[in-house]
Amino acid sequence: MSFVKNFQPIALGDTNLFKPIKIGNNELKHRIVMPPLTRMRAHHPGNVPNDWAIEYYGQRSKRPGTLIITEATFASAQSGGYDNAPGIWSESQLEQWKKIFAKIHENKSFAWVQLWVLGRQAFPDTLARDGLPYVSASDGLYMNEAQREKAVKSNNPQHGLTNGEIKRYIKDYVQAAKNSIEAGADGVEIHCAGGYLLNQFLDPISNKRTDEYGGSIEGRARFTLEVVDAVTEAIDCDKVGIRFSPYGTSGAMSGGQEPLIVAHYAYILGELEARAKLGKRLAFVHLIEPRVTNALIYAEGEGEYKDGTNDFAYSIWKGPIIRAGNLSLHPEVVEEMVADDRTLIAYGRFFIANPDMVDRIEKGLPLNKYIRETFYAKTKEGYLDYPTYDEAVKLSYQ
Repeated sequence: MSFVKNFQPIALGDTNLFKPIKIGNNELKHRIVMPPLTRMRAHHPGNVPNDWAIEYYGQRSKRPGTLIITEATFASAQSGGYDNAPGIWSESQLEQWKKIFAKIHENKSFAWVQLWVLGRQAFPDTLARDGLPYVSASDGLYMNEAQREKAVKSNNPQHGLTNGEIKRYIKDYVQAAKNSIEAGADGVEIHCAGGYLLNQFLDPISNKRTDEYGGSIEGRARFTLEVVDAVTEAIDCDKVGIRFSPYGTSGAMSGGQEPLIVAHYAYILGELEARAKLGKRLAFVHLIEPRVTNALIYAEGEGEYKDGTNDFAYSIWKGPIIRAGNLSLHPEVVEEMVADDRTLIAYGRFFIANPDMVDRIEKGLPLNKYIRETFYAKTKEGYLDYPTYDEAVKLSYQ
C-alpha cells in the first residue's frame, strides 16, 4: 500500500468544513461525514454484523463529533437478497449493532443507520432459496438479462408490488427505524438512491404502473413520501435523513438521460420542504453528485455526468445538505461547496482506506490508496488494516 500519487492535498481546517453544525439532535464538531459504505462482511446465515465491524467503525469515529452513516442495512428479511450484508430486524443483529453504536458513542461521535430495501437489485435465486418473492415497482422490467435469467431459473419472476405489499414494506421501514433507535443509533437515513426499491418507484424507466403509485411524478414519489411520513411519525423528524442520486445510473436507472429528472427531484424536495414548514423538517437531505453516476462500474474520476448539477436543491430544500461523490481528491471543489453554510461533505471510498480521514483533510495530509478488490472481500485485509497517517509514515509509505 502507498499514498495516492499525483494528488496535491489542501489543508481545509480553516474552511467551513470545520465549523460545527447541528444535525437533528447531534452537535457535530465538523462537516465531514462518513457515508454508507457497503462492505459485505456480515455473517451468513442471519445477516448479522461480525465483530470486525465494531473495530472498523471504532477506527473511523475516533475524531469526536463525526457523523457516521452505517453501511446499508436491510430493514427486514424480505428487504434483502444478499447473504453478507447486515440487517436490523432480529435480536442477534440488534445485539451486534448495540456494540457498534456503543463504540461510536464511546468516541463521542454519532451513529445513523441507512435503511435499505433492494427491490429488483436483489438476487432472485437467493430470495427463492429463502422462500421470498423478487419484487420491484412493476412486473417483468428486469434490471438486466442476467437478473432475468436468474429469476426464470429460480422460478421467482419479478413481481410489481401490490398496494397491500407496499403498506407492509412501509411497516418494515418503521420497525427497522424503531429497532435502530432502541439499539442506540442517533437516527436513520432512508435509502432512496442507487437504483434500489424506492428509487425504482421514482424512476420512469423502472416504474410503469398505472395506479396511484405510478404514472405522474407525484404518483411515482408517493411510496417514498409515505415511508418518510411513517418513519418520522414513529421516531421524530429530527432523527430521519434521506439519500437521493438524481443523476445516478446504478441499477439501470435513467440518470441524466431522463429530460424531467430535475423535475422529479424538485417535486420530492418541495414536498419535504412543505413538511418542514409544518414543523417536520428532516435532519438532512443527502445527495450523490453527478460526478459519480455508478460507483460499482466506474473507477475514481470516471463516469461523470457533465450536463447537470445538484445545485437546484438549495433553492427548494432549506435544511442541511450532505454532498457526496468523488470529492476526496478535489479539495478545491469542496472548498467552494462548503462556502454555503448548510453544506456537509461525505467522503466515501477514501474513508475506507483512511480511518483518520478527518485529520488528513484538516491538515492537508496525503491519502492512502484504497484496494478496490477488497471492498467486498470476507477478510480483515482491506477492512481493519489501513493505517493512520502516522502509522503510514512509520511504514515508509510514499
